[in-house]
Amino acid sequence: MHRSLQQSIEYANQRSYLDDLFKIYPTIPEGLREIDGKLWIKVEESFDKKDNVNLIRNLLKLKLFPIKDSYIAYLRRNPSAIERNPNTVNRIAGRIYELGIDKLYQRCSEPKETNRQIGPMFKSWINSGVLGMNPVPMDEFLASDANAVLRASDDKMKAFAAQYLNYRHNKGLDFVARFNGKYVIGEAKFLSDFGGHQNAQFNDAIGTVTAEGVDAVKIAILDGVLYIRGNNKMYTAITGKYRDLNIMSALVLREFLYQL
Repeated sequence: MHRSLQQSIEYANQRSYLDDLFKIYPTIPEGLREIDGKLWIKVEESFDKKDNVNLIRNLLKLKLFPIKDSYIAYLRRNPSAIERNPNTVNRIAGRIYELGIDKLYQRCSEPKETNRQIGPMFKSWINSGVLGMNPVPMDEFLASDANAVLRASDDKMKAFAAQYLNYRHNKGLDFVARFNGKYVIGEAKFLSDFGGHQNAQFNDAIGTVTAEGVDAVKIAILDGVLYIRGNNKMYTAITGKYRDLNIMSALVLREFLYQL
């Protein structure tokens, strides 16, 4: 088994793993989403008039649609479909009227889900200098061969890796660095549970670390339930098929980088 993976499993099962991880992923719920006042007036007017078409149109302009429905994304991406599909619009509007206007406002202003908030937290932690250096912008990163961490968006990191490191995977990156003359790229994920979306997140990270032909050290910076010993798919995968890959907790990342 890869040393950093072994360290991560031991850390998660023998030390104050969650307490220490909270320094990286402080999953504190955000406040309520702000709703544009003028837009909300239009929502209320169409709600009171039972104007289904304009009710749906106005609600789709909000960041959070108040109900879960498989057809919402289609209507959001193709607004012209609203006029052409009255039965779908009426069905969705009926569910909205059942909520009542007060519950409707509450639903539209709910905080972001915790899992959707944690994405930027890893970069904030890296940007704090925990690796012994402050990340630098692209021009400074390119101008030197010294140890450095790149400060850039996921897409810009992906573009850098594609141009300079032969990275062809279709996912953005959370981490690009250079240590002891070696480039390092990786994705960081906090896996809060098993199944569904969390499995997809796990597979995304594995896809990066198994990408072929990349001129860099590839790592998957994973934290959460995957290190719980037992008969679960993630733990079975990392201790079996993926045991020799560079999979590690963010909490052992620094040691891994400096021993390259």
